Amino acid sequence: MAPAPVVIAEKVSITFGTRHVLEELTIGVSGGARLGVVGRNGGGKSTLLRVFSGDLAPDSGRVTRAGGSGHLSIRSLTQQDLFEPNLTAREVVLGTRDEHEWAGDAGTRDVLEGLLGGIDAPVFTDGFSTLVSSMSGGERRRCALAGVLIDNPDLLILDEPTNHLDIEAVNWLATHLAERAGTLIVVTHDRWFLDAVCTETWEVVDGTVHRYAGGYAAYVLAKAERQRLASASADRRDNLLRKELAWLRRGPPARTSKPRFRIDAANALIADEPPARDRLELQRFATSRLGRQVYDLESVTLNAGGRGDDVPDGPRVLTSTTWRIGPGDRVGLLGPNGAGKTTLMTLLSAGVAARDERVAHALGVTAGHVGVGKTVAPALLAQGQDDLDPSMTVLESVREVREITNIGKDRSLTASQLLESFGFSGERLVSRVGALSGGERRRLRLLTLLIDAPNVLMLDEPTNDLDIEMLTVLEDFLDSWPGTLIVVSHDRFFLERVTDDLFALLGDGHLRHLPGGVDEYLRRRSAIAARESSRSAAMAAPEPTSEAGSSSVRAVLSGGEAYAARKDLARVERRIEKLRAEEDELHRQLAEVSTDFEQVGVLDAQLREVRVARELVEDEWLTLAEVLG
Repeated sequence: MAPAPVVIAEKVSITFGTRHVLEELTIGVSGGARLGVVGRNGGGKSTLLRVFSGDLAPDSGRVTRAGGSGHLSIRSLTQQDLFEPNLTAREVVLGTRDEHEWAGDAGTRDVLEGLLGGIDAPVFTDGFSTLVSSMSGGERRRCALAGVLIDNPDLLILDEPTNHLDIEAVNWLATHLAERAGTLIVVTHDRWFLDAVCTETWEVVDGTVHRYAGGYAAYVLAKAERQRLASASADRRDNLLRKELAWLRRGPPARTSKPRFRIDAANALIADEPPARDRLELQRFATSRLGRQVYDLESVTLNAGGRGDDVPDGPRVLTSTTWRIGPGDRVGLLGPNGAGKTTLMTLLSAGVAARDERVAHALGVTAGHVGVGKTVAPALLAQGQDDLDPSMTVLESVREVREITNIGKDRSLTASQLLESFGFSGERLVSRVGALSGGERRRLRLLTLLIDAPNVLMLDEPTNDLDIEMLTVLEDFLDSWPGTLIVVSHDRFFLERVTDDLFALLGDGHLRHLPGGVDEYLRRRSAIAARESSRSAAMAAPEPTSEAGSSSVRAVLSGGEAYAARKDLARVERRIEKLRAEEDELHRQLAEVSTDFEQVGVLDAQLREVRVARELVEDEWLTLAEVLG
């Protein structure tokens, strides 16, 4: 027996000015459902949520809630986290609850641990006493989200809940919502999140809603099948859909395990679909644009917080790190907030100037050498970057940079063609920049970078404010973009889709290669958290008495055990040095054969294996060092 609906909309219509956002919509939300809502920006997703929550009355039609509004508890998270600035984190998250009321509740403790770092909210400077006025956008988001989750309503409505959250928090939230009882409606552009959480996907388009079973992968498959059965014409949007479907089917197996309908029929659409990108051809073209060298960091020590000619004295980002980025490499960079991702990107975006020791020093380099290829022409899309002239039109702002750009494979696009491919056409071409939405300005800023024909592109959180359709357009463009790509993003799907290698800054001064992708990053972060928790518990324990001995080694290990541990530590140190020497030798060989792509592939595979081995041995060294104190 199907669950009874908790909310029913009957012939609901909403009009803003002359635009019909919802037209004669009749739809119901079943109890216990986990619905993901997708669609273009401005297409009516948030409006639909406000209608369901009761925050917006329809122009016509009616909305019925199970048992009347007094019996169905509803909590909503909007895109804007607006609170009185004099409120504290405690008041936003816990309201007027007494400590004895929430401290003993396992569900509340789980939310506080997952979003705020613990029951004392250590993610904030002053814990629960932190004022809203001093919080960043990400901190306000965590507060607002924690507050609605702790209330545990019958119907939970979330509008872009993953905004401002890092990968660890998104992973925790997905697990929490998937295990939560009750009904969920969530608007999100995070495709991994849709797959991990939702059992049904709604697409809001042209004033109505199309329903699909399953998460994002199921939605793409079902939409493709619907188009096949309807003999849809193969226009540009259909081609993008087939490309996305092909990537999903060839991508991580977990993505394709959820759909429960006729996958074989949908697969007919991609029988002849080539891989998303020809990596070898792009590397050949990138090498012709960039030459042999892009970035070679040799034994570099990098600190955050450099100012002009002052000695950088901020947190350590890299310690004696060697890292090579070659022509055509596609690299994703992960790390917790404050680990130094932006500092590293700023150093790389300085381009050839970073070879100058004075420039490198001002950017935080205190040791080592930064090698940059002579032909490197980098472009950086930074977070919050918006230096567009609001008085110019969209077309003028792009033409001011360049009229025609070469995008590889003997293909060129004019400014208007590139704008059209990114959703700017018709009247939007002559719209003033100042009248654009946040997502449109973000797209336009990216276009002004791309049309300037850089050969190294660095993207810092490029998916912010972009809807799924624009994300697939951006991914499609990057598939044929012939250069070196470096991406910092909390969007797992985007990272997996556009990059070939992931690296992580874990806050310990080391750059780690992640052959296991985001899952390996989460495992490493979890291990670090467990070690820190264990260390904190040990520090909080009573000091040993003099009879027990003052040496931590003697208190834990016998003499024989301590000797064996020191011997193992020396062995591991020798192994680390040997692996580092192997890495240096492979880097040298790669530089010599950089134009022989077959040999580069063989050496690159060997280099990856050596990096993985070194990182495993370094983890063993950390464990032994902790045992010995």
